[in-house]
Formats: sequence, structure tokens, C-alpha cells
Amino acid sequence: MSNGDLGWITSFIWGIADDVLRDLYVRGKYRDVILPMTVLRRLDAILEPTKKAVIDMKASLDAKKIVHQDVALRQAAGQAFYNTSKFTLRDLRVGPASKP
Repeated sequence: MSNGDLGWITSFIWGIADDVLRDLYVRGKYRDVILPMTVLRRLDAILEPTKKAVIDMKASLDAKKIVHQDVALRQAAGQAFYNTSKFTLRDLRVGPASKP
């Protein structure tokens, strides 16, 4: 990634912060929100392709009353971590009223 690309991405993120977070947070406190949300969104994006497999595996394990689910869920996610929530950040952003 070139410095120009990084500068554009940085400006884009801070522009969103200025538009969306204005009046919710003091301008100097944006970083307290932006960095954690950026990390959470990145983790969410990494898990998105295997989300259905993880949810299906969780339902299957619950139906069989299997308590120790960690290894199976990590395998389903293909990562060292997983998320069993039925929601993604994209779902939460869109909201239930906007869904088709």
C-alpha cells in the first residue's frame, strides 16, 4: 500500500467520523471510537465468508447438547476465533426496517 493510498483511507475514515460522530463525541475523542470499530469491522469481514457454516455448526452442536464447542467452531470458521452471533456489523448498520 502506498503512502497516497494510506492517506486517502485515513482521510476517508476521519471524514466519516466527522460526519457521523459530530455532536455524539468530542472531536478529540473520535479515536476512542474509530480504532475499536475499525478493528471490529475487520474481524467481522474476516469471519463473513464462514458465518453461515459457524451458525449451522453451533446449531448442530447445541441440538446434540455438546458443551465443549470451541474446537469445532474454530474449524468451521477456519480461524483461531469465531463469532456465533447471528448478526454482522453490516446487519446492525442496515437495521431491521431497511432489510428486504
